[in-house]
Amino acid sequence: MDRTLLRTELAARGEPPFRAAQVWEWAARGACGYAEMTNLPAPLRAELARDVPFSTLDVEEEAHARDGTVKVLFRTHDAHPVEAVLMQYRDGRRSVCLSSQSGCPLTCTFCATGQMAFGRNLTSSEILDQALHFRRIEPVDHAVFMGMGEPMLNLDAVLEAARALRDIGITHRRTTISTVGWLPGLRRFVDEVEEPVRLALSLHAPSDELRSELMPVNSRYPLADVLAECSRYSAQRRRRVFVEYVMLAGVNDRVEQARALAELLDAKVFKVNLIPYNPTGMFTGSTRKAIAAFKDVLADAGVPVTVRLTRGRDIAAACGQLAAEPRSRTRLRATV
Repeated sequence: MDRTLLRTELAARGEPPFRAAQVWEWAARGACGYAEMTNLPAPLRAELARDVPFSTLDVEEEAHARDGTVKVLFRTHDAHPVEAVLMQYRDGRRSVCLSSQSGCPLTCTFCATGQMAFGRNLTSSEILDQALHFRRIEPVDHAVFMGMGEPMLNLDAVLEAARALRDIGITHRRTTISTVGWLPGLRRFVDEVEEPVRLALSLHAPSDELRSELMPVNSRYPLADVLAECSRYSAQRRRRVFVEYVMLAGVNDRVEQARALAELLDAKVFKVNLIPYNPTGMFTGSTRKAIAAFKDVLADAGVPVTVRLTRGRDIAAACGQLAAEPRSRTRLRATV
């Protein structure tokens, strides 16, 4: 919900300041509307239902994957599309993948979001309402800012939302903010954020030349500068930085590139997540054999490495697939 609007409306009615906290507590616990808020006067509940929308987002479509993943296509009040994902794991984890922008202006070549038109930054309320939607389904305990958009381009709203996630049940240590290496925002994140929020770097290449081809942002902020900020984060927080590395057949998955990556990354600073490519029409994914060989090189060099479990691929909800397209349109494109 728009908590600024909520506070304004409550103040205009002469309500005490604690009313806003009461409303937020109900919402954070998974309430589906004002009618459930029994410690608020009934007339006030009716007025809020009329004047303060319970969510800043409208649900346009919801898709369910065979593995339990849920993807929701939202619309903002000014009709911008936003997608978010709930991932459910066998060990009991319930993780939400949140978007910070509608679309993304940074146009990474392997990412479906970068192929759609950029809309705008999302407000902190619009980010939170993605998490609240899933909280109304079931408790959630992890969050990753790895959906649509570059979080470091919208850092103030992202941090405001991240700080409020604790009330929903997601601690700072279970919150991860990802970046492609937008250096101004990354520097601010390292310098200003005191909470133990995790950092992830979307890397995908061991050299500036290849990375600039895949990710135009690298031409502006090269690897050495980005990795230096990540090392500074690790030194200050005493925590590793997660490296996201999508595996593209014949592009970045050769053994010699694995060796170059191992030389590039300090094993005390970084942990690598190898990501099987989820089709977006631009590349071919690496084979299991190639991924295993790449992983072995990193492991032999002492670099912590895992292969990410793909979730929600059959509903275009996996890493790099968010493109704000209705399922019917997605299916049509896939069959052409």
